[in-house]
Amino acid sequence: MKDTENVTGYSGNIVIISNRRDIAANAIFVTAVLMCGIAVQNTYYLQIMTFIGINTLLALGLNMLMGYAGQVSLGHAAFYGIGAYTTAVLSGTFGVSPWAALVCAVAGAVLVAFVVGLPTLRLSGYYLGMGTLGFGMIVNIIFREWSSVTGGSSGFVGIPMLEAGSLSFMDGKNYFFLVWGVVFGAILLCRRILSSRMGRALRSIHDGEKASMAVGVNTHFLKLQIFMFSAALGAVAGFLYAHFVMFISPESFGFMVSVKMVTMVVIGGMASVWGALLGASLLTLLPEMLHGFAEYEMIVFGLILMLVMIFMPQGLTRGLLDIYGHWKKRP
Repeated sequence: MKDTENVTGYSGNIVIISNRRDIAANAIFVTAVLMCGIAVQNTYYLQIMTFIGINTLLALGLNMLMGYAGQVSLGHAAFYGIGAYTTAVLSGTFGVSPWAALVCAVAGAVLVAFVVGLPTLRLSGYYLGMGTLGFGMIVNIIFREWSSVTGGSSGFVGIPMLEAGSLSFMDGKNYFFLVWGVVFGAILLCRRILSSRMGRALRSIHDGEKASMAVGVNTHFLKLQIFMFSAALGAVAGFLYAHFVMFISPESFGFMVSVKMVTMVVIGGMASVWGALLGASLLTLLPEMLHGFAEYEMIVFGLILMLVMIFMPQGLTRGLLDIYGHWKKRP
């Protein structure tokens, strides 16, 4: 009995420490966002930080699928595009309220994810990657060829700006706070899922799907659920992107965008919510910082990514934590 009480007390202490760390991390995140939004006056910098927020949403959704469930997706930009084109067509062509279009965009992406994921998620490894790659290419071809609706290769113009009553999000600061407010909500939701029974089941699938099935976990249904959740976050990111730039084209949702999303997850750190933020920040800022290298931009970009993968193979989050741990242990 005494041993049981000790174990229970120890587990309780772990939960309390974890909660305190979560609260501290949330407080730091909110403070940093508020300081950036208030202090930064340059429109260009605000735009870059807004794009970081949109990319963070994409990386968060894909990280839940890849980092925690262990399912590779090479066509995730399709859900990003479905969200963007749905809100663009409904609000720009048919005059539907953008907020109603958001609901339709998320519902459409989730429905497509269900239809595609039902057969595709029975595959694994390279086969799953090829299946999702094919899906992404098909969706991109539809964006390009259905020109009467999507505008084709020329792109879609006339997307209205977001408004909430008398509040206009045309202002860069307002849109910045909107995007990062959504990101913070997504982070809380992801962490809530991961701390639940569903999150533990996802980790078990990542570590060994057959073992999970042996203990009664419906792995296919769980993978389908997280695939649909990931698609919903991608659609929200597409909605925010479309109403931010007010112009979209198929190139914004092609194969290379899917590769960039995978790279964000891997570089930032798989199975880490904050890793999605780090990966999105790095891959959004690097192209802006490397403009001065002109034709050497891709070489320098690839070299930086290669160094990160060599010296921090588990991603930036784990690498920085390891460096901090070694530094803290130094006498």
